[in-house]
Amino acid sequence: MAKECVDLTLKYPLNDGNFIPVLGLGVSTYTMSKDDVGGTSRSVSIALKQGYPMIDTAEIYKNEEEVGQEIKKSNLRREHVYVVTKLWEQNGYEYCLKAFDASLKRLDMDYVDLYLMHAPIGDHLLETYDAFLELKEKGLAKSIGVSNFNIAMLEGLRKAGKPTPAVNQIEIHPYMRRDELVQYCRDHGIHVTAFSPLTKGKKLKEPDMITMAET
Repeated sequence: MAKECVDLTLKYPLNDGNFIPVLGLGVSTYTMSKDDVGGTSRSVSIALKQGYPMIDTAEIYKNEEEVGQEIKKSNLRREHVYVVTKLWEQNGYEYCLKAFDASLKRLDMDYVDLYLMHAPIGDHLLETYDAFLELKEKGLAKSIGVSNFNIAMLEGLRKAGKPTPAVNQIEIHPYMRRDELVQYCRDHGIHVTAFSPLTKGKKLKEPDMITMAET
């Protein structure tokens, strides 16, 4: 048995003065069976009851409405749940604003804590990022960032003179360390958030994973 549990109240500082919780639930639809009706609602409900401080969803997961409903049902104060959602395609300024407004309406919230470019898809990354900056300035997204960006993509934002994103969410775990990218983010004050840190369940029975879980 592990000697200590993760302190769910722990938060990491971001480069914009905000803080992000140490742990959250990602409710990606690829983890749900097509026959698992209500899987998102059940997962979010259990996570919130267990004290998870962050819920991570996305436009492409098509479950933002369920996430918002379960957060409301929990009777937790809005500021006590850190909500992340993401924009799938980077198709420019106006496209981003409309997509964000649609996400916010599905969540039935006044703001999100973190809004991410889900992936570097589309030909208008810089224009889309300008829309992100406006959403942050208006307080609709408390923090903004990117996901699945490599060093070259992050350098593209920097060389264009854009403010540094607060977060880069990438797949990272003991079998995918990505040391160079992680070091780049650290050097530039970008918080690295890991998705699939448990290898999507594929490596949980590996001896090294069992040893880490027991220590």
